[in-house]
Amino acid sequence: MIMQEVVLCAAAPQASGSGSGAIVLHDVQTGTSLASFKQSNSGPHCISFVETRDGQGGFILAAQQEKSILHVYNFQKDQLAFKIILPEKPSCLAVDNSGTFCAGGTTQGRIYLWEARHKIQYVASGILYNSWDAHYRRINVLKFTHDGAALISGSEDSGVSIWSVARIVDDDTQNELPTPYCTLSDHTLPVKDIVCGLGAFPTCRVLTASLDHTVKLWDLSSQSLLTTFYFPKPISSTVWDITERLFFAASLDGSIYQVNLFRQRTEKHAGQTIEAVGGAGVSDLIRVADEDRNSQKCLITVGQPITALTISLTSSLLLVGTSTGLIHIYDIASHQLLRTISTHKGTSISHLATMLKPPDLVGHISLSLNLGSSADAKDIIPMRPVVPFHRIKDSKAREAHEVTMMLPVQDETPGGIPSAYDYPEAEFQRDYAFFVQPNAISTSEASSARVARLEAEVETLREQLWKAKGINDVMWETAVRKVMTQEKREAVVEGEDVEKPRKKVNRDQCIS
Repeated sequence: MIMQEVVLCAAAPQASGSGSGAIVLHDVQTGTSLASFKQSNSGPHCISFVETRDGQGGFILAAQQEKSILHVYNFQKDQLAFKIILPEKPSCLAVDNSGTFCAGGTTQGRIYLWEARHKIQYVASGILYNSWDAHYRRINVLKFTHDGAALISGSEDSGVSIWSVARIVDDDTQNELPTPYCTLSDHTLPVKDIVCGLGAFPTCRVLTASLDHTVKLWDLSSQSLLTTFYFPKPISSTVWDITERLFFAASLDGSIYQVNLFRQRTEKHAGQTIEAVGGAGVSDLIRVADEDRNSQKCLITVGQPITALTISLTSSLLLVGTSTGLIHIYDIASHQLLRTISTHKGTSISHLATMLKPPDLVGHISLSLNLGSSADAKDIIPMRPVVPFHRIKDSKAREAHEVTMMLPVQDETPGGIPSAYDYPEAEFQRDYAFFVQPNAISTSEASSARVARLEAEVETLREQLWKAKGINDVMWETAVRKVMTQEKREAVVEGEDVEKPRKKVNRDQCIS
């Protein structure tokens, strides 16, 4: 199967209540629309998805604006799967990378945490683990760390809180108000965006963007501020390169600033060397100015309000979503505009994300899996189970933990943790043949049955041969015994006939 990168975008009406938006997947290289999921009207940071993996199909969660409703879509269907009624109107949404937990923030500063899927048993429960007042004002953004161990929230109250997921779901602390792992409170205006770097919590680093003209770089292990980047305009969105060597910060007026986290330094004896930028702490302030001599290399002017940013999987393309429904694709190295996707003109792009094209994507299944129909793909890649989320905390349901289970495709280690290294080669080859050429499986099964039948016939003939050999041995032994007995009798008879004349001769000699 050829890997193909796609961009997932959400288009919402420019005015609240004026029509319906959609979630669309486009080919990054050509801009072609691959699939469309309609009846969705989601705001910024209100869409999250889980990719197809572990033998289960992916899904999309979309929180609706001004409604306490969550829409669920599967990649295998272009229709709405079902709706989930939430306790409050959501202002943001996040799902961890494994699809285990789903978190929702509200306009009242409250956070809800549900279990979307059990991490070990591959089950869907929808249990509400916890809900608590996390901030004083509206929560603008929620992000999980890459390992799903921590949840990061940014609010209108200018605060950023780090929450340990293990503490939130702990049974012993359910009756207590959750306390954050740490609070990052150096911003002075609402926090609009958060980007979490790679690495396990708490060794990862975090970028936070705010309307106070700053983007701050934090180290979670030391719970400290590393560097502050000050921009000429308020920052509404930011995106970080996967290698963490640079990031882009965008403002609502259409300006995008590129900030390199490294620089070249010329030394007298060592020549040119590369060193990291920042890291001095609270006092470290780096100003990014429009009139900087390198502004031609560090500034992209779109000319339209920017609502979403993302970077391609290869870190070579920058995708920019605008409030007019356009998606601009720039080359990061040269800042040249390569193409513009204008399919959603007249709407507002509220979300952008890049991913590999799902192998079970509706309308494209036969191209990737070489199957006859979408029904065949459902048997190979079943839909990942998603159940409605609980609206209140129910201790009995949590103790019972009644769930819908889907058995995993791969084997599990004795510890219960799936491992890709425990996949036997013979089983892998059989599964590979099943995925690539499912029609050939019936032929191989028929051949196996024929071989088994022939082996059974050979075994039967072998048994009959042994029986015949045994009968032949008995007959041979009987014949040999009979012949030997007859020869002995003849020998005895001949001996008696010879001795009779000898006795007669002896008697005659004595008389004479």
